[in-house]
Amino acid sequence: MIAATGLKRLGIGFAALTAVAVAGVAIAPVLLPTDHVRDAVQAEIRNVTGLDPQLQGEATVSLFPARVSLGQLVLSDESGGPAALSAERLIAQLRLLPLLIGRIEIADVVLLRPRIAVTFDAHGRSNWSALVETLSRTLKPDAQRPDRLSFSEIRVADGTLLLQDEKRGASETLGDIDLSLAWPSISRSFGATGRFLWRNEPVDASLTLTDLYAAISGERSGLKLRLTGAPLKVAFDGHMSYRPALKIEGTLAADTGSLRQALRWTGLKTMPGGGFGRFALRAQTVVAPSSVTLGNVNVELDGNSAEGVLSIAGDERLLLQGTLAADTLDLSPYVSTFHLLTHDEREWSTGRIGLDGLAGFDFDLRLSAGNIALRGAKLGRTGVAASLRDGRLTLTVGESQAFGGVLKGSIAISKAAQAGVDVNAQVQFANVDLESCLGELFAVRRLEGNGDLSFTVEASGTSVLDLMKTLTGRAEIAANQGALAGFDLEQLLRRLERRPLSGAADVRGGRTPFEKLNAALKIVHGTASLDDVQMESRAVRLTVGGSASIPTRDLDLKGTATLVSSSARDKTPFELPFAVQGRWEDPDMLPDAQMLIRRSEAAAPLLNAVRERRARDAVRSAIETLARPSQGTPALSVAPAASGQPGAR
Repeated sequence: MIAATGLKRLGIGFAALTAVAVAGVAIAPVLLPTDHVRDAVQAEIRNVTGLDPQLQGEATVSLFPARVSLGQLVLSDESGGPAALSAERLIAQLRLLPLLIGRIEIADVVLLRPRIAVTFDAHGRSNWSALVETLSRTLKPDAQRPDRLSFSEIRVADGTLLLQDEKRGASETLGDIDLSLAWPSISRSFGATGRFLWRNEPVDASLTLTDLYAAISGERSGLKLRLTGAPLKVAFDGHMSYRPALKIEGTLAADTGSLRQALRWTGLKTMPGGGFGRFALRAQTVVAPSSVTLGNVNVELDGNSAEGVLSIAGDERLLLQGTLAADTLDLSPYVSTFHLLTHDEREWSTGRIGLDGLAGFDFDLRLSAGNIALRGAKLGRTGVAASLRDGRLTLTVGESQAFGGVLKGSIAISKAAQAGVDVNAQVQFANVDLESCLGELFAVRRLEGNGDLSFTVEASGTSVLDLMKTLTGRAEIAANQGALAGFDLEQLLRRLERRPLSGAADVRGGRTPFEKLNAALKIVHGTASLDDVQMESRAVRLTVGGSASIPTRDLDLKGTATLVSSSARDKTPFELPFAVQGRWEDPDMLPDAQMLIRRSEAAAPLLNAVRERRARDAVRSAIETLARPSQGTPALSVAPAASGQPGAR
């Protein structure tokens, strides 16, 4: 009985205590004046940060959850300029037990829809400078502060950050900011994690400062930064300071599935052409006021890997400089959108050549590689310098093992005064495989053997075809121990020597070996004049002159082929004047029919007997009809005989 009575009294006491607590909770919000709550929250923020925000509007207090909601918050420096920070509402989460006895203690602070403005004037001073100095004095280790600091977290909900640089005339906006700031109420470190929206792309972010006071006072502090978005991921781990000058040093890592897309996202113009897909970078980084230096660089781009050093400098106009080395490079993606010829390789491309992406920045890069793939071409050890200054792109090849020989030269491309581009090129190929070299460059595969090729040209236009119409300069070819593909001149000459009117036989598909070939071309506005073309072998000697239209890829040549080892009884070398006409890819060789008729013992009397012009033309027409080849074989020509040719037999 006694025990039951004791338990009953204990239950009554607990119920009474609970009733008192509930009553206190119920009447506490009523007993706390609005001004008192606002002042208490403002004092708490001042104690923790040293800043003195203006809290406007009425305060409302609730117990479930325990919090106080205040109207607009405004934070400005003493200059009276635009607010550095303003929020539609400040919500302070309160500790429940102190609230029951009428004391305001903040657990954490939420800024609802804040607007943060960071402005740099023409002298580089920020509107936050005075506020940061105040914050630094408050966080100073020996500063006079209350022993008890309540809240250690500040959250930003649906915020907006406005960045403006008056000197450069640049501005950026970060929206939909949701961040949690871990305030250093106990330790010295500071952390921020959350998400924001930049240029319509969400970015997850985290920032850690090992010593907030050192960081804002300019002393050395540890720094960790992570930015993760769909276009780009960036991570940095190192240290920072800004006294006496800004210096950030540490390890930088970045990667993206499309560098071209990431550059557009950041507002940078991209170079024309293809490529710029998968990108990854890791480097030891040093950031100074006007430069960024990347050492021990490991970079991957479009499947290529390279190592070296890079630097970025400049305030208004960026300059990228560096040296990179790679074992193997595939440059095909970067020229994949540029075509010299149409798909059938019979006409020059009419696609517009644009250099719009070459404005706004400069670069000066040195690149070396053990092997390079460039579309169908394979290059060996290569050293290249690429320079872009004021929109003028210059590629200089110091030396490249190309087409079995050595390539040297330079190509400069810049915007033309009116429209299109200006191109200047000086290129030398030494001891290269001419068939593969000319085939890759111009889709001409008629010349076999090794030799030297050089050209110095300039042109202007909006397309490759326009460039060919204005092409001006010189070109030279010197070959040894090769062959002219497509014609067997020795076989043709021996047949015509024995039977002058047998020219209808098919001579295509063969080849004419030579020991030496030299050709010099003078190019004026797309027309190449062959100043001196000579080919020599043990059996045949060939001289050619004439012109070639580069825009239309047509030949109009005349020459003389000489059979050096003649089988004729008089041992006089057999000479055949001829013409070469038609497309580069498939020209026709037209022997001089008049000379062949005169050489023929059967046909020459008929031609000599005819004196009247009309009859002579009729006889020639009849003979040529008889000698006309079948479709696909070279036809005879009635081109005038060259002076000094042997007489008819």
